[in-house]
Amino acid sequence: HFQTDIRHLRWTIHPSGTMSFSTVCKNFSGVIAPVKVVSEKNAQAQVQHVGAPVRANRGGVGMSSTSKFATGAVQFQASTTPRPSASRSSLRVANVAAPIKTGQSVYFFSKGESNGDASMKTLLGGKGANLAEMCKIGLSVPPGLTITTDTCANYHANGGALPDGVMAEVLEGLAKVEAAMGKKLGDKNDPLLLSVRSGAAVSMPGMMDTVLNLGLNDEVVEGLAAKSGARFAYDSYRRFLDMFGDVVLGVPHELFEHALEEMKAKKGVENDSDLEAEDLKELIVQYKAVYTAQGKAFPEDPIEQMKLSMFAVFDSWESSRAKKYRDVEKIVGLNGTAVNIQSMVFGNMGPTSGTGVCFTRDPSTGENVLYGEYLVNAQGEDVVAGIRTPEVISRLQEDLPSAYDELIANTQLLEKHYTDMQDIEFTVQEGKLYMLQCRSGKRTGKGAVRMAVEMVDEGLVDIPKALTMVTAGHLDQLLHPQFKDEESYKSDVIGTGLPASPGAAVGKVVFTPNDAEACKAAGTPCILVRTETSPEDVGGMSAAEGILTARGGMTSHAAVVARGWGKTCVSGCSALIVDDNSRTFTCGGVTVNEGDWISLNGNTGEVILGKGELSPPEISGDLGQFMSWVDAHREIKVLANADTPEDAALARENGAEGIGLVRTEHMFFSSDERIASIRKMIMAPTLAGRIEALDELLPYQREDFEGIYKAMDGYPVTIRLLDPPLHEFLPDGDMDEICADMAALTGNTPEEVAERMESLFETNPMLGFRGCRLAIAYPEIAEMQARAILEAACNAQSNGVNVQADIMVPLVGTIAELKNQEQIIRNTAAKVFEEKGVTVDYRVGTMIEIPRAALMAAQIADTAEFFSFGTNDLTQMTFGYSRDDVSKFLPTYINQGILTADPFEVIDQEGVGQLITMATQNGRATRPGLKVGVCGEQGGEPSSVEFFVKNDLDYVSCSPFRVPIARLSAAQAALKTKGL
Repeated sequence: HFQTDIRHLRWTIHPSGTMSFSTVCKNFSGVIAPVKVVSEKNAQAQVQHVGAPVRANRGGVGMSSTSKFATGAVQFQASTTPRPSASRSSLRVANVAAPIKTGQSVYFFSKGESNGDASMKTLLGGKGANLAEMCKIGLSVPPGLTITTDTCANYHANGGALPDGVMAEVLEGLAKVEAAMGKKLGDKNDPLLLSVRSGAAVSMPGMMDTVLNLGLNDEVVEGLAAKSGARFAYDSYRRFLDMFGDVVLGVPHELFEHALEEMKAKKGVENDSDLEAEDLKELIVQYKAVYTAQGKAFPEDPIEQMKLSMFAVFDSWESSRAKKYRDVEKIVGLNGTAVNIQSMVFGNMGPTSGTGVCFTRDPSTGENVLYGEYLVNAQGEDVVAGIRTPEVISRLQEDLPSAYDELIANTQLLEKHYTDMQDIEFTVQEGKLYMLQCRSGKRTGKGAVRMAVEMVDEGLVDIPKALTMVTAGHLDQLLHPQFKDEESYKSDVIGTGLPASPGAAVGKVVFTPNDAEACKAAGTPCILVRTETSPEDVGGMSAAEGILTARGGMTSHAAVVARGWGKTCVSGCSALIVDDNSRTFTCGGVTVNEGDWISLNGNTGEVILGKGELSPPEISGDLGQFMSWVDAHREIKVLANADTPEDAALARENGAEGIGLVRTEHMFFSSDERIASIRKMIMAPTLAGRIEALDELLPYQREDFEGIYKAMDGYPVTIRLLDPPLHEFLPDGDMDEICADMAALTGNTPEEVAERMESLFETNPMLGFRGCRLAIAYPEIAEMQARAILEAACNAQSNGVNVQADIMVPLVGTIAELKNQEQIIRNTAAKVFEEKGVTVDYRVGTMIEIPRAALMAAQIADTAEFFSFGTNDLTQMTFGYSRDDVSKFLPTYINQGILTADPFEVIDQEGVGQLITMATQNGRATRPGLKVGVCGEQGGEPSSVEFFVKNDLDYVSCSPFRVPIARLSAAQAALKTKGL
């Protein structure tokens, strides 16, 4: 007879037909004895003892035994609760003994006493570190203990076994908690009940598991009922059965919820709190029947309950929802989650008790007011799960004024202590306030900027600190559109909910997370509509443009996650009735089908039928003030990639200090006339024919360049010569139709067109006939583009524009290639200046996008007057990854830790970064003062910008929309290098 999990044993089947097991795990309780199989029935082995028993206390010992293994399938089952099914938590057999524990694994905390603090988030997780800190500053925190994130890492590394000695340390910490509370776990007269919660170093709201009211069983609940009231005791027990079954044993929560709803319907009540004690006692019997029907056994031993709950929290670190959240948030490098085991305090002990969540400032708008919600006679999960729609926090002043006043004082103390907006969970038990958690609160972009600006004005933080309080993601939210005219859609409003996360969202209705992810993959915007969201929906929430729920408040799971991701969210829309079976919802008397278009206004909570018209954002007000601080503290310049005068003007509005990349080929697609001319050039069989077609293109290019110079008056404009292979300019479709159309356009025969198109075919075009290779084979292309660039410069300068023209040669791999192109450009410039009677300053440089060019940087800099790293191609060629095909294996690489991020989004500092560092240093050794920048997409990514700042690059260049983000990243990188 033993109590354990089979994965804590190591089984070996020997050729002789015997099977042995051994273990050094410290989680045994009871008697272990050698056994042999004596019969098999219903797939369960019947065994008898065949040797001297080995007694193991709660601390455990190492032991081994051998038993005869019967032929056939045998299932050994513990005499108590088995582990959860693989559908909920993957079972892993430990192939090695549990590692020997090193260092302290458990940290105790209680009011005024703690051996941890806020600086220990990596080890204790954010929740554990902040609980320790709150205890240190004297707040009323229920005592508890934190099991470290290192323990989680060891647990998973060892296939799900605790390191040696950890359980004994947990029990030692539990004894301290029992002493602090004056109660004992499992005591039948005055029991201690516990919560078991997760808590990683980085906040992951709702992504990992929690168990409340731990310690109850059929005997303990009767003692609790005698001491604290029958209704409270049975309500707490039925909640524990629900949560333990769902989180630990994998029993679907919906089964318990169904029994609860049936009971409420039977008794004719709407709210859980309206059920009587006898109703709840009957529910407990029904919940136990759910366990039995699912083939699960509820463990009566509180220590076993605690142990299994610890395992469930550790396992939830590897759950699909937690992994998805980390992928979306780009959270890497963490050991795992801590486990916080804490004394329970109860908000469901009647009208003088309650529970809530609050923020020290409004996380949506940033306004300096207490923001949050609470429920009387409820537990915390009722608020965050959105099962009941709670009251606004200001109502607490009327219901429980003393607790409210203390809460206000505590929130002010915590914000001042942490110098940041805090997200706080609290419980009031019979009039006494307890602080359960605090952490830096998730906020919208608008809220983040306003908080940063106002906290500086209030003297709470200085400007460098304020600059670190706003992330790239926050700015990205602010740069998204809003509704153009809110009055124009008023007649189409079909319902109103809570404005849980601001912004404007337009999309097609979907009802499942999988459908939302499919829509995103297809490039179709969608709105995820749910009765209520759960952590399992996180993938769909990330993919959707917005989220609409029928239940839940401003601090529900949907609201918190949506605000953190900048997703528009309307929650608690009570008029919304979702029918998942028919894939429809009804709101305001209107039935909406899956695939219909709706719009959400996250600022007002309005649900709008159809597609609302959007308008671009503006940088003004608090954001204007904040960005002025950003520019005062950054050192690297931020330029934009822009291909038209309109893009250039937008880039300048967003704060760009020039154009780092004009892709001249993009200009050819802006009109039918232009693309027709480039196709004539491609199809021309003779030099004269190509020049004739290029002469048609020249005025178009010249006009665009003039517009860009004008928009960037006084700032540099870097123009790249033609880069892509010629076949990209040809039409797609039926070959016969294409040949006929091209023949009509060019005057060639269809056969000649087909022959020419066949000659352009390449096996690997991205490594083929493109870039400077085209212009060397067809110098007339480079001559036309250089003429257009320089004639436009002369014209603009004559009209009073301060022109700073940089001409960039793409795809250079040898010095001779660059010299060839430079000579064409210089010769053309001399002709243009003579014809125009005007001279303009210009530079000739190159893109460093081939690894060989980076290796030859010292020699190339002898000719090139500037370098621009084309990190997209440089990454592709350094890794040997095709940008078009990398998606087939990249997710696997990231999930398995082979790569920590997509190298086409985040610069690979070890490999590609080494080439950039070397080329910059060697190029400047040849040409001191060499202008060096980056024009790939990584130019707007925060960690990449930090790397470029450290390497003393002159500028980064990104899309016009990412310019403000790059400016912020540059300022934060500068502060970091200075240690601020």
